[in-house]
Amino acid sequence: MLSIKDVSKKYHGADIFAVENLNLQIKKGEIFGFLGPNGAGKTTTLKMIVGLLIPDSGQILVDNIDVVKKPLEAKQKIGFVPDNPDLYQRLTGLEYLNLIGDVFEVNPKLRKEKIDHYLEMFGLTKAATDLIQSYSHGMQQKLALTSSLLHMPQLFILDEPMVGLDPKSSHLFKEIMREHVNNGNTVLFSTHILETAERICDRVGIINKGKLIACGTMAELRAQKGSENDTLENLFLELTKEGESDER
Repeated sequence: MLSIKDVSKKYHGADIFAVENLNLQIKKGEIFGFLGPNGAGKTTTLKMIVGLLIPDSGQILVDNIDVVKKPLEAKQKIGFVPDNPDLYQRLTGLEYLNLIGDVFEVNPKLRKEKIDHYLEMFGLTKAATDLIQSYSHGMQQKLALTSSLLHMPQLFILDEPMVGLDPKSSHLFKEIMREHVNNGNTVLFSTHILETAERICDRVGIINKGKLIACGTMAELRAQKGSENDTLENLFLELTKEGESDER
């Protein structure tokens, strides 16, 4: 579903790469956790996948579509929730969702069903006609999650999706992710909550200083470190013990 081949990115004026020679293959029907210390290159990678940044070199394919050569075609297959959603504050929640539905040409009947379903799930039904500027951060996060699912993306990408969600909404969202992949789709998300990643991910990749240093199932990561019972947290700390990288 997602193929990243020899991808590198260095920001203007930087001495080191934010992402360097990254290779990663993510399959259909899996939840993939993308982990790393602050500044390791996670957000840079996600932004390149969704087309917000252009790689300096390498290739990114979404369902065999090159995200640089055919960006609109690739984006039709992607749902993206950034770590800090920047929504249109002077629209109501419902107006914003219908705008996104128009952008992705979602069938009106299906759109209404999806909107009603997720608004009810996240407790936003009564607030749907209020201006987004009146929403709390958590409410805006829920609205962003809802909007990203309207067109039923084949690749669902999330940067720290649990930030700002209350425990009930976090639980519901984990169920949404699992249901999404059970329908043959793919979820890629970054998180610092390692217990969550260990519990729900089919595989994880760990990036540090712009380079992928580990990738696989929990069993494979444990085998790599020669420990049968280590938690993901212990494995993560061991693999990244050389220290966190600078902000990228």
